[in-house]
Amino acid sequence: MASLSVFRAGVARRVRGLRFPHPLTLLTAAIIAAAALSYVLPAGEYDLREHPVTGQTVVVPGTYHEVEANRIGPFEAIVAIPRGMADRADVVFLIFLIGGAFAVFDATGALRRGIGWLVGALKGQEILAIPVVCLAFAAGGVTENMQEEIIPLVPALMLLTKRLGYSPMVGVAVSAGSAFIGSAFSPINPFQVVTAQRVAEVPLGSGTGFRLVFLAIALGLWIWWTMRYAARTRVESEVEPLTEAGESEAALTWRDGTIFAIVSSTFGILVWGLLVLGWDFDHMSALFFIMGIVVGIIGRLGVTGTAQAYAEGFRSMGYAALLIGFAHAIYVVMDDARIIDTIVRGLFIPLAELPLALSAIGMSAAQGALHFAVPSVSGQAVLTLPVLVPLSDLLGLSRQITILAYQYGAGLCELITPTNGALMAILAASGVRYESWLRFVIPRYLLLMALGAAALVIAVAIGYT
Repeated sequence: MASLSVFRAGVARRVRGLRFPHPLTLLTAAIIAAAALSYVLPAGEYDLREHPVTGQTVVVPGTYHEVEANRIGPFEAIVAIPRGMADRADVVFLIFLIGGAFAVFDATGALRRGIGWLVGALKGQEILAIPVVCLAFAAGGVTENMQEEIIPLVPALMLLTKRLGYSPMVGVAVSAGSAFIGSAFSPINPFQVVTAQRVAEVPLGSGTGFRLVFLAIALGLWIWWTMRYAARTRVESEVEPLTEAGESEAALTWRDGTIFAIVSSTFGILVWGLLVLGWDFDHMSALFFIMGIVVGIIGRLGVTGTAQAYAEGFRSMGYAALLIGFAHAIYVVMDDARIIDTIVRGLFIPLAELPLALSAIGMSAAQGALHFAVPSVSGQAVLTLPVLVPLSDLLGLSRQITILAYQYGAGLCELITPTNGALMAILAASGVRYESWLRFVIPRYLLLMALGAAALVIAVAIGYT
């Protein structure tokens, strides 16, 4: 255990000197860098076909060929920013409508009274809030790849962590950190494992037991790390009254209980819609919009009060929505330059020369590296698995292990990549600088990647299929 502490301390020292610019500056620089790559990397493409099972357009392995280069100039790179916003319009509107719905929730006062009740119930045992909140967000990651949905919850998380005496870093760790780990190790995540299993043509839900074991280990480690950090950095003097000076904290009412039940039911309906009905972001947006209206009516805000709360929520989500568009613009530039397939080929073809276990670990590392350029986990599955499945069949590596390598590599990379617009928006809303987050998360990220590598070695050894 001491060696792990020494390892984390050593890695933290190496990133302590890093200081990154403002997120918009960082992402703009990444867009320009992506454009510069169009002058360095050869343009190339795989042929495409419609997948017979999923109906999605996927690449045809073995068909890579060079194509005419498309150099991206500085102006075209900047034009990619509004195009990135337009391409991710469904996510942008989801952020606005969820943000508005939770602004209505907050305007009713139920959220603050609920947090006050929770803080009172945990008096003297504040540390117990960490595993409870971690498991709640991890469940969102496991079931529906929870990311953008966290953004409007940030103000409530910051209020809760401050009242418990914890830093904003703890709020990010229990929410985004837990959700991303739940997603990466999930046996049922529709945007990762389900999409990958469909593309790889393996039975849906297969290999669940193996994934659950390592999901439990990963979450257990993350909760333990977060609890230790929270206990070590807790400042009692930061615990402040819930309400303004001179006001007394009101008790929970039956209306508050009803509002909490509606919000909880909304997430239940969301999971059902995603897993059973195949909902997309537009359906999710509509669901949360309805939730906000119902909550506003029950909370006695009236039509005008509900509309005003929605407008305030829209304003508060503007910056987060911009970050989503800026992050996606990086992919737009590389797609226009026709260099993404070149990157895929360069990362994965050399793996054929490695032993099976090392090949699986190499796939995972390559998926992590590629995720900086392709920040959509489902898009990455559609892009890479048609190339990797024939390669793994040729090597004698099971398709299930290939999917695991994709999950661990791409999924865990969500913890660190600046091209993940949701992560950058959560950090910005929490007031946590990106380099501060890296100092906290990189040692833990590396240990989780080591856990994923161990899982892959075990899977190869036992013939996991």
